[in-house]
Amino acid sequence: MDYQAIGQDALARIAGAQTLEAVEALRIEFLGKQGSVSALLKTLGGLSPEERQTTGPKIHALREEVTEALAGAKAALEAAALEARLASETVDLTLPAPEGPRGSVHPVSQVMDELAEIFADMGFAVATGPEIEDDWHNFTALNMPESHPARAMHDTFYLPDRTAEGREMVLRTHTSPVQIRTMLAASGASSDGGGAPVRIIAPGRVYRSDSDATHTPMFHQVEGLVIGKGIHLGHLKWTLETVLKAFFERDDIVLRLRPSYFPFTEPSVEVDTGYSWVDGRRVVGGSGDAPGHAWMELLGSGMVNRHVLEAGGFDPGQWQGFAFGVGVDRLAMLKYGMNDLRAFFDGDVRWLRHYGFSALDVPTLSAGVGVVA
Repeated sequence: MDYQAIGQDALARIAGAQTLEAVEALRIEFLGKQGSVSALLKTLGGLSPEERQTTGPKIHALREEVTEALAGAKAALEAAALEARLASETVDLTLPAPEGPRGSVHPVSQVMDELAEIFADMGFAVATGPEIEDDWHNFTALNMPESHPARAMHDTFYLPDRTAEGREMVLRTHTSPVQIRTMLAASGASSDGGGAPVRIIAPGRVYRSDSDATHTPMFHQVEGLVIGKGIHLGHLKWTLETVLKAFFERDDIVLRLRPSYFPFTEPSVEVDTGYSWVDGRRVVGGSGDAPGHAWMELLGSGMVNRHVLEAGGFDPGQWQGFAFGVGVDRLAMLKYGMNDLRAFFDGDVRWLRHYGFSALDVPTLSAGVGVVA
C-alpha cells in the first residue's frame, strides 16, 4: 500500500480547506471511525509480527502527520476569522455606555421624604426610636395603664423577653414612644423641670395584628409633637392645614375636626378632609359638604394629656402641647392613586416600576433637618 501517496493526498486536501466546516469534514473523512487513516490502523491486527514492525510505524506516523495538519489548518482559519472580525468591528469609546438597570424609590420612602421636607421648613426635627419597645414607653407613659382597654385595641405583638425592671417587650404599635423619649431627653436637660420647647416628627414602622386591603401587620406612621407655652388647638389646626396643603399641592384643603377619644390627648379630635371621586379614585380637596364631595377620616390628634406631659418630665401647669399621627401608607395611596395597601409590601417589581420614583428626581432629607437620636 502506498502510504506516502495517501499522506500526500490528505495533506494537500487539508491545506486547500477554506473553512472550519471543511476542516471538520476532512477530520471525519480521515480520522473518524470510518475514516481512511483509521481503516489503515485496523489492518495492523491481520499482519504478521514482522509486517507490523515495518508497517505499523508508517501508519502511526501518517496519522500523527494528518492530525497535526488538521490542527494547524483549524488554528490558521480561526486566527484569520478573528483578524477579520477585529478589522470590521470597532468600538467607539466616545459613545456613552449603555444604561444599566436602575432601581426606584418606594412610594413610602418618597412620602416620608416629602413630609420630612415640609416639616423641616416649619422648624420640625426628625426623631427616631427603637421598634422593639417596653410596655412603659409604648403604653403606660402614654396614659394607658395595664388595665386600660386601649392595650387590647391596638392588637399588640408581645415578645417573650422582659426588661431588667420586669417590663414586657412589644413591637411598637405606634411611634408615640419616640415622643416620650424625646420629652424625657428635653425635660432632663432643663433645670426648671420643663425643658426647651419641642417640635418633632417621628416617622417609622409600626406593628399591629391586622391584615386586609387597607391594613397590614406592619405599616408606617408619622407622628408630630409640639411642646411649648401657650399652645392651643388653633396651632394644631393651622399646622395640619399647612402641611396637608403642601403635601397634596392644593390650596383648597378643608379640614373638619370632630371630638374623639385617645388616651394620650385631651381634648382629642379626629381630623376629616373633604374629597371627591375623579376617574375612580379619591381626590383630596374642597369641603365635604360641597356637592359631589364627602368627608373622609384622615388622622387623629389632640392636646397632649397632662399625665403624658408629667410622664415626659414636663410640668403641665407651665407647658402645653399638641400631637397628631397619620399613616404614611394611607397618604401615599391618596396622593398617588393606589387602592390596595398589601401591594406596598408584595415586592412586585412591576408595581415598583409603575409607582416608584427615580432616585435622581425625588427630594431627600435636607441637610438642615435635625435628627434626634
